[in-house]
Amino acid sequence: MHFNIIKIAALLCIATIVGLTSCNQNTSSEKGSQVAADSTFTNPLLTSGADPWAIYHEGNYYYIKSDASKITLMRTPDITDLEHAEKKMVWNPPAGTDHSKNVWAPEVHHINGNWYIYVAADNGDNRNHRMFVLENTSRDPFTGSFEVKGRIKTDDKDNWAIDGSIFEHRDTLYFIWSGWQEPKTKEETQRIYIATMSNPWTINSDRVALSKPELKWERNWDYPDAWTPESPVYVNEGPQILKHGSKLHLIYSASGCWTPYYALGMLTTDENSHLLDPKAWTKSPEPVFQQSPENGVYGTGHNSFFKSPDGTEDWILYHANDNPADGCSDKRSPRVQKISWTENDMPVFGVPVATSKQLKKPSGTPMK
Repeated sequence: MHFNIIKIAALLCIATIVGLTSCNQNTSSEKGSQVAADSTFTNPLLTSGADPWAIYHEGNYYYIKSDASKITLMRTPDITDLEHAEKKMVWNPPAGTDHSKNVWAPEVHHINGNWYIYVAADNGDNRNHRMFVLENTSRDPFTGSFEVKGRIKTDDKDNWAIDGSIFEHRDTLYFIWSGWQEPKTKEETQRIYIATMSNPWTINSDRVALSKPELKWERNWDYPDAWTPESPVYVNEGPQILKHGSKLHLIYSASGCWTPYYALGMLTTDENSHLLDPKAWTKSPEPVFQQSPENGVYGTGHNSFFKSPDGTEDWILYHANDNPADGCSDKRSPRVQKISWTENDMPVFGVPVATSKQLKKPSGTPMK
């Protein structure tokens, strides 16, 4: 009897140990699954959002977007978790002004301690699209207010201009944008221009055209499955600067956004070159990033770039569609993926990944 009691007690002890071990294993497995889920993501980052732009500043990404009438700023330490980002509507232009409608492609920049938003807008007539700059002198862009600093006059005749971006190189500010050489007649041709600036809101040089839609892949405009303009519209737009090593790359979007052929092109120059010299830039003969029917990604374009939180990785942020006929609608959604580099400082963008593909988050992204 005494032996049986001891035996039963021993068996209960073993069962308890096994149970605790099993429990610990299950807990560890669950924690491992949670860690894996926290370290990966899938595209798109939001269900809708054209012309995405973001920067990393003091532990947070600042993502900016417009809905054609106002501008919203978003803040998050995890760019892949925009759905839960802090949000604030930072600009709602008054009705009846020359910048009250068609608010396109805003960018937010931190320059000399102030915050600036560059945005294209008009009075309801696309022919009147021009670039505007907003300024907020607060240290935190979610406090204070963004006020119109001015309308950027891009040339003596104040021609049509959209998609402006600013960058600094060798202690000089540069402005790049998409514009018309002259007012539209029958055809419309958007060129990529560059000029120097005396301050974040004033151009102080003649504009110089760096690129025009001349290659076959840059000139897709007729796509009846979605929408086709009444007359040809040839597009170079959305310029962005990407620096690496000894080279500067100007990445731009080409062909109509209403077509699935909307793609990224590239101009490249040496860091020591004269940036206002068109001959200093070399155009890639083929798109550097384009649709992938195999992965169900179309109309890849109007991108920006950002660094991972720890500064070790370069990422592309772009919009795309899930279907070839989605066009320039609100079906466009923001997506990201890491880019790599060749030994001679040329970017490798790869192929746009499918929305089902699990991607590792940018290096240094804080865990929840």
